[in-house]
Amino acid sequence: MSSFGLITPAYAQDISGMMGSATQFLPLVLIFAVFYFLLIRPQQQKQKEMRSMLSQLKRGDRVVTGGGILGVVQRVPMVQDKDGKQVASQEIEVEIAPNLRVTVLRETITTVLKPVAANDAKPVKDKAS
Repeated sequence: MSSFGLITPAYAQDISGMMGSATQFLPLVLIFAVFYFLLIRPQQQKQKEMRSMLSQLKRGDRVVTGGGILGVVQRVPMVQDKDGKQVASQEIEVEIAPNLRVTVLRETITTVLKPVAANDAKPVKDKAS
């Protein structure tokens, strides 16, 4: 028998077996990639923004707590950590009504409300004149 460079049947079946198992896992890899880019990564970015927002809280910020209470930050006390450095406390004093202040945990704040600028391009003229 002469060989014309043909692949033996056993070797061809072995290659097709390896390719078959790789193509079986390809849909799983694609599904994981889609889940990562559509669900996991945006959630991680949102959590990172939330941590940044909470670390930058300052006096005068309007906030919403997890219970839906609106208030204005009055005081963010500083405390010493175990290394002796001054860090912002986890407890924040929030005024929820005139002369009514409560202490809330930093983690319970869900939103910092930004002031909305008016859409008026020109000042309103007095119509009585």
